[in-house]
Amino acid sequence: MITSFCDYKFYLAADKVSLRIEELSQKSDFAIAEVREIWKFQRLLRKIEYYKNCKCKESPIWIAYYKFLFSRFIQLSEKLSYSIPPNVFGPGLAIKHRGTIIVAETVKIGVNCNLHVCVNIGVAAGAPHKVPKIGDNVYIAPGVKIFGDLEIGDDIAIGANAVVNKSFLEPGIAIAGAPAKKINSKGSRAIVRKATEIVKARSSQLSTY
Repeated sequence: MITSFCDYKFYLAADKVSLRIEELSQKSDFAIAEVREIWKFQRLLRKIEYYKNCKCKESPIWIAYYKFLFSRFIQLSEKLSYSIPPNVFGPGLAIKHRGTIIVAETVKIGVNCNLHVCVNIGVAAGAPHKVPKIGDNVYIAPGVKIFGDLEIGDDIAIGANAVVNKSFLEPGIAIAGAPAKKINSKGSRAIVRKATEIVKARSSQLSTY
């Protein structure tokens, strides 16, 4: 969670690395436009997290500004078909495409999450307080459904269209299927860029982000 301006800068820097913004010149015009729009969304997400967590307590003026930012955030969310609340994702988030993504408000997801289209991360039926907790460096492929009071460990890759309704705590594995089960021990290591580690190594350059 962003609790300071330094956190805010770090989250932005990690998201930028994870989205590979600096490599845009190597993509097609369509891909460049899409990534730029997603980057705009993620910047706005981090900004409202900063103002919600850090500035709204200081003055009614900041509360009014936060409400203005949040209205813009809702508009962009609707345009991209995202339902992603603030304070869910750790730094290093990479949303890969436009299209339907739904995440429950109380879900907690760690650093360096790669998230694809048509993903639903939600509550258990009839139990809004029972939500997934997802670890670090997790790859979530298109069409994945994760719901209920469960935990996903670190460095796990979740295959396309998987339905995850129980915990997987073993780190570094791949799961797939409906219901999901372990399919191998490859995990997400070759897929997910550990942006937070890259940014920490470049800590002296944070002011450039």
